[in-house]
Amino acid sequence: MRILFITASRIGDAVLSSGLLGHMVDRYPDAKITVACGPAAAPLFEAVPNLEWVIALEKRSLGRHWLHLWRDCFPYRWRAVVDLRNSAVPYFLFARERYSKGSSVEGLHVVEQMGRVLGLEEPPAPRLWTAPEHWQAAELWLPPGGPVLAVAPVANWRGKQWRAARFVELIRRLTGPEGILPGAQVAVFGSAEDRVQAQAVIASIPPGLRVDLVGGPDLLTALACLRRCSFFVGNDSGTMHLAAAAGIPTLGLFGPSKDELYRPWGPRAAVARTALTYDQLVGGPGYDHKTTGTLMDSLSVEAAEIAARELWRRCRDEAA
Repeated sequence: MRILFITASRIGDAVLSSGLLGHMVDRYPDAKITVACGPAAAPLFEAVPNLEWVIALEKRSLGRHWLHLWRDCFPYRWRAVVDLRNSAVPYFLFARERYSKGSSVEGLHVVEQMGRVLGLEEPPAPRLWTAPEHWQAAELWLPPGGPVLAVAPVANWRGKQWRAARFVELIRRLTGPEGILPGAQVAVFGSAEDRVQAQAVIASIPPGLRVDLVGGPDLLTALACLRRCSFFVGNDSGTMHLAAAAGIPTLGLFGPSKDELYRPWGPRAAVARTALTYDQLVGGPGYDHKTTGTLMDSLSVEAAEIAARELWRRCRDEAA
């Protein structure tokens, strides 16, 4: 028995789809699992139970990557194929069940849309799996100790990126004597490509409290590191969704992206967004996704701090 799960190219979208994969794993506990996704997201699925194969789909001209996927999967018979990319591949495979995402629903969170694919009453909360080696590596990157504030100061495009100076000030407030995590270590997360943009934040943290994880651990080790943290704050990014999936209090900073669709999912998550709406930001004069700088300036440090304190208080009260 085999299950084929075709999901996103981007890390954040792949994380949001992982609950649906978890549902399939639970429904068919003896099935061998194949996941097809973009190369960046592929490491997320290395520890899926009964994993047979992760197919990293390199995008090719004229949609030839779909032909390659069909060629790889055609020799097998599939108990079910779940296609969140709405390709034609499932219809040319031997499969007893086929599910496709269909058209997006305006205003409905991506996780809720995932639930509709299988007609689920409860949205499938993101679920990621780790192996012992990820926990062992996490202990080396982030040794046990006191509280840790996790931050991700970079996003996949500049418009979504809060200014470094504001991150520096928010970190100072949250880890100061009157903050939610006084004296905490600060772990900075990001990819190797984020190094230049994250450097100002990294450099601002005192050496004794600084944990520089930018470009270091792989995705599942980063997830294990996040599970060791006390609180997360960061731009709308894949790391934000990883933090929410890790189950720690997660504050996402939003501006020119739709939090109703992409807010961090879960009862221990919240959003602080710009005073200007999404439409005001992306509809402004001269807006160009490729060249426009940060559109996050109408989110003040004060507003982000208030949101962080409210989330911290809520999580603390619920745990009491």
